[in-house]
Amino acid sequence: MAPVKKLVSQLSRRGPHRVLRGDMAVVGLPGIVYTPENGSDLPGVAFGHGWLTHSRQYIGTLEHLASWGIVVAVPDTQRGPLPSDRALASDLRTALEVISSVRLGPGQITVHPERLGLVGHGMGASAAVLAAGDTDRARALAALFPAPTSPAVLPAAHRARVPALVLAAPNDLDSVTSNALAIRSALQGEHVALRTVPKASNRGLVEGFSVRKRLGDDSDQRRTQKMVRAITTGFLLATLGDPGLRRSVPGDATYAAFADPSEDIGKLVAVDPEAVEAPDADQLTRLLRR
Repeated sequence: MAPVKKLVSQLSRRGPHRVLRGDMAVVGLPGIVYTPENGSDLPGVAFGHGWLTHSRQYIGTLEHLASWGIVVAVPDTQRGPLPSDRALASDLRTALEVISSVRLGPGQITVHPERLGLVGHGMGASAAVLAAGDTDRARALAALFPAPTSPAVLPAAHRARVPALVLAAPNDLDSVTSNALAIRSALQGEHVALRTVPKASNRGLVEGFSVRKRLGDDSDQRRTQKMVRAITTGFLLATLGDPGLRRSVPGDATYAAFADPSEDIGKLVAVDPEAVEAPDADQLTRLLRR
């Protein structure tokens, strides 16, 4: 097995596949889908966008995953100031049904129905958790800088029972803008990892212009995007499989460390939720301190 540091370096770059883009509106769901140029029985994920963002603000990340052989579908719904996490979760489940039941691209690209996962950022991460708790189709969950939405998220996390990756900013594990620690604590199973991304903010994954960026938030962090793309790709290949190597096995041992909660992956530190000290103030007090 290649050293983890070498794998991180490889996965931080685009993969070997040329990427195609399609429109899910033709099947009644607004959104886009990115696929490698060809392949059968591929892994596939539904990706949930953050608050006040849309699919175009994750193009680099979506194309990166597709270049490594992973089909990615992104519903462009619930984009207003008062979105419903439950509605977005429903759309994520629908997206999984779409990509696993129809031929994609020129008709030669297929997704294996047992190689499905859920990924989300911010609000979309909590929606992905909700979707994972309400379907047995998903085999992996990646919650990238999850943001608090509704009380239903944590019970859904407890029901999910799938390998999971939770990413957070080092100083934002539990706050009014992050429920990463709570989600990690609610998730069950041996392969559930909480990792912190150094020098990251919870909006760093968003690319280009956004309403929130215009208001002054610290978005579009290229370094954060590069690290998150590498770790998420490795996790998905570890749990859903690399179609170029092991089509009959739902997971690739080459990337097993990315799904091991005890492993530090490059500069991304694994966090033991039981070792995290409780905050010295409630969330309202911490908000007023900002």
